[in-house]
Amino acid sequence: MAAVTAGYALLSRRLATTAVSAPMVFAGFGVALGPVGLGLLDVGHDAEPVLTLVEASLTLVLLTDAMTVRRQDLRVGGFLPGRLLGIGLPLTIGAGWLLAWPLLPGLTAWELALVGTILAPTDAALGKTAVSSPRVPPLVRNGLNVESGLNDGMALPFFLLFLATLSGSHASREGTAGVFWRALVVSTALGLAVGMLGGLLLSWSCGRGWVSREWRQIYVLAVAAGSYTLAVVVDGSGFIAAWVTGFAFGVSQRRTTATDLPDESADTAELAEQLAGFLASLSFLVFGAVLLGPTLEHLNWRILTYAVLSLTVVRMLPVALSLAGSRLALPTVAYIGWFGPRGLASVVFGLLMVEEHVPGVQLLGRVVAVTVALSILVHGLSAVVLVDRYGAWYGKAAAGRPGLREGLPEADSAARRGTDGPERRRPRH
Repeated sequence: MAAVTAGYALLSRRLATTAVSAPMVFAGFGVALGPVGLGLLDVGHDAEPVLTLVEASLTLVLLTDAMTVRRQDLRVGGFLPGRLLGIGLPLTIGAGWLLAWPLLPGLTAWELALVGTILAPTDAALGKTAVSSPRVPPLVRNGLNVESGLNDGMALPFFLLFLATLSGSHASREGTAGVFWRALVVSTALGLAVGMLGGLLLSWSCGRGWVSREWRQIYVLAVAAGSYTLAVVVDGSGFIAAWVTGFAFGVSQRRTTATDLPDESADTAELAEQLAGFLASLSFLVFGAVLLGPTLEHLNWRILTYAVLSLTVVRMLPVALSLAGSRLALPTVAYIGWFGPRGLASVVFGLLMVEEHVPGVQLLGRVVAVTVALSILVHGLSAVVLVDRYGAWYGKAAAGRPGLREGLPEADSAARRGTDGPERRRPRH
């Protein structure tokens, strides 16, 4: 693992100009190092270290992504993530559930619902070029980023409910209302409290010159760990709490950065972002060894067909329905529908399912593994090509149609003005 990490680091800048992504490299080497390869990485008898790694990865990814979400993004172009999350996400879960019925025989309705939910959240990092290229209009970039950051948490209550029903845990006895109450309401409240208080305390300390640059970055890690732990202690969702904490922390910081904090405060989340990217890469390596490698020995046409449909029909049809009447052009709807890669959140949910030993776990785990692996490959390879094609179309369309909805010039100008504070870079995980 050390050799793979060091090797990728030495070639990282060169690989960044190609279609080869970090998840491809690490997942591929994970298969090679796992039980079906060299047999150097086998944690099948003790899943706790793996779960700790992937849960820490997702927590930091959610928090650092949320810190970059601005309120004006939600106000000006909020209709796009609003439709994708409010309409598209439930339809995606439902479509994944229904399509699994004829393709995965032998599973119960709740098991089919579980696989549909696990594969619903998207991971923008797997096609980061598609959501970071300046050739893509700001409305589409912001919409995909906000959707990717929020849909993990919004899918989580459904995942917990289905998982509890199948595993017979105390959450199933608590009932649907209790699961949603703790996962959504309690976790959100804790996240807001920790994020706002954490941000205000850091601003107060920085304004007096009491905190060093290094410890300001470590402080973000402590805030992330604190919010996650508090939510878990009350049987809530640590992931939802982490996202809300990041959003509240970012808002609090941007309110005071311009006047009270030193200029270098823009780098507050730099360490957390780099650590999130590193842990995510290691998570994909472990995914390749633990889930993907063993699955390749039992691959069949049913699993492969469902994986292909999950990345196409199950994603693109709900997106098209959710954007009906939005006045977005067909190429934009197709672009948004295609770039819904499945990644870290699906891996985390899949490993949690394996830990709970739910019925049908072997088949469900294989479906998740193949779908995520296929997404890593096809979305990574297609990102650069489709960004060029979509960017070229948008450039011509915007020149010929000044009122094009995708342009949303007020969103672009608001972002440049920095209504919510100085501009922050996107995390590069």
